[in-house]
Amino acid sequence: MNKKKKKEPSVLQRLKPFMGKKQILFPLSLILAGVSSVVGVLPFIYIRKVIVEILESGKDIDVKVVSNAALYALLFAVFAILIYFIALLLSHLAAFRVEIGFQKVAMERILKMPLGFYDYHSSGKIRKIVNDGATITHSFLAHNLPDLASAIITPIIILVLMYYIDWRLASACMIPLLFGFIIVGALGSIGKQFQQMYFDSLEEMSAESVEYVRAIPVVKTFGQSIHSFERFYKSIITYRDMVLKYTLSWHKPYCFYLALIQGAAFFLIPFAILLLGRGWEMNKVLADFIFYLIISPTIIIAMMRIMYLNQNKMIAKQAIDRLDQLLSTKEMVYKDKEINLKSYDITFQDVEFEYEGAGRNAIDGISFQVKDGESVALVGMSGSGKTTIARLIPRFWDVKSGKITIGGVNVKDIPREELMNLISFVFQNTRLFKMTLRDNIVFGKKDYTKEELDQAIRLSQSQDIIDALPNGLDTIIGSQGTYLSGGEQQRIALARGILKDAPIVLLDEATAFADPENESLIQNALKELSKGKTSIMIAHRLTSVVDADRIFVIDQGKIIQSGTHEELIHIEGQYKKMWEDYQKSVHWKIKKGETYG
Repeated sequence: MNKKKKKEPSVLQRLKPFMGKKQILFPLSLILAGVSSVVGVLPFIYIRKVIVEILESGKDIDVKVVSNAALYALLFAVFAILIYFIALLLSHLAAFRVEIGFQKVAMERILKMPLGFYDYHSSGKIRKIVNDGATITHSFLAHNLPDLASAIITPIIILVLMYYIDWRLASACMIPLLFGFIIVGALGSIGKQFQQMYFDSLEEMSAESVEYVRAIPVVKTFGQSIHSFERFYKSIITYRDMVLKYTLSWHKPYCFYLALIQGAAFFLIPFAILLLGRGWEMNKVLADFIFYLIISPTIIIAMMRIMYLNQNKMIAKQAIDRLDQLLSTKEMVYKDKEINLKSYDITFQDVEFEYEGAGRNAIDGISFQVKDGESVALVGMSGSGKTTIARLIPRFWDVKSGKITIGGVNVKDIPREELMNLISFVFQNTRLFKMTLRDNIVFGKKDYTKEELDQAIRLSQSQDIIDALPNGLDTIIGSQGTYLSGGEQQRIALARGILKDAPIVLLDEATAFADPENESLIQNALKELSKGKTSIMIAHRLTSVVDADRIFVIDQGKIIQSGTHEELIHIEGQYKKMWEDYQKSVHWKIKKGETYG
């Protein structure tokens, strides 16, 4: 027997967790909007009374009856507006709470994501989903949801009133509305598909624009401005073509729809003439005709509200779906119990890891140990799994199977702050914040002395960088034309690592973007940073790993060789081949008209 498909919760139900204590305001808003709809119909009753009195009384018009009816129509209209204003006020208060809650909950969840989450989700995409999603849900709840009550109640009351007065003229008014519903229903599925493509395209544009702006220095350096703009330009053109195509597809149907729903008079006139032909009194038919001309647009307005409500509900649903998709990555769970580590050796025990959707293991059953204070290097071809191994230690991701321990304690059992305090990172893509150089260096350590800061600067070979800046350590990086080269940024990052003085050091291609002069300085700084520490270094330049206590050669997520540099260069295998190839590349020179090694 097939199981019943679980009913998907409504948009409002999915937004309730973001409302907090303001949840009660939404039902109150809907109730008041409903009351406003009922009160808003009453003026039409008094207007009809005025029309009937004027047309059917002839010369004997009762002015008091007309003036009282007009006064009551005005009072009920004002009263309906006032109640609707209060309903909107309540819905806005709740919607602002939802908007704040949407962003707060999203950011709280995002902060709990594994560090590797940020490798696959650009800041532009995250900003687009969170900020725009909060704005969209606010608009839906504050403006569209109160219309739900009036969009349902108003047409029902008016239809009852219209059919009570004259079912034939009421039916005439319904003909264009029925055709309008058919047109909107037929195009509704197309709109749903478009919303999906629309948001995909906006996210792509946002992500591409952020990446393009960030890459401008590199683009200009290599003179690739036109080619680098191609992806960003393509995302804009794709968006334009899609929106233009969708808009044009609505051109004729929407014009036909507007002509129908606003053409009630064309259907009323033949029916009114037909009634006159059957002997009805001219004044009665004319009074009803005028009344239906006045009241039928109210149903049209309600129908338009329903159409916009459905459209905005789809947009709000898309916003929530995209947030759920963004946050679908499993949160990183940390223990709270403080751990007292007695050593800082690192052990991998049958570790397997697979990136989401990859279909194969990036790390395939690796086991090894880095002793306390030992320096280990990981080498291998690009994509072999070196960086993944290093990033599993601080829990950028959690292992698929097996375990990783520090000092005999599973990294999953170490509290987050304690785990981060154990490790200093220096990656090839160094990030400096737009703040003073001092703030960048002390970022990883709250309590420090001037002597410790001076020592970190000296050991990282960064003093010349500081001396060359206009305000020294108080110079703000990234403003007023103050920028550092890749090698200089690496040295500042090393100063940060030295000052932090963590017992474990992870170095991932720390000299990748350094020029020869900076590379020598960085190598000296790396030696100072790694002194007496448990360190793991990843490098393509094999000269930087020759002094490592042990070298592990990684291939397709497995360790295929291990030993010291001297041991490995005398054994046939991948490391010896890599060393020989590296030696050849070092001695390559370019001469006019020829290349030789």
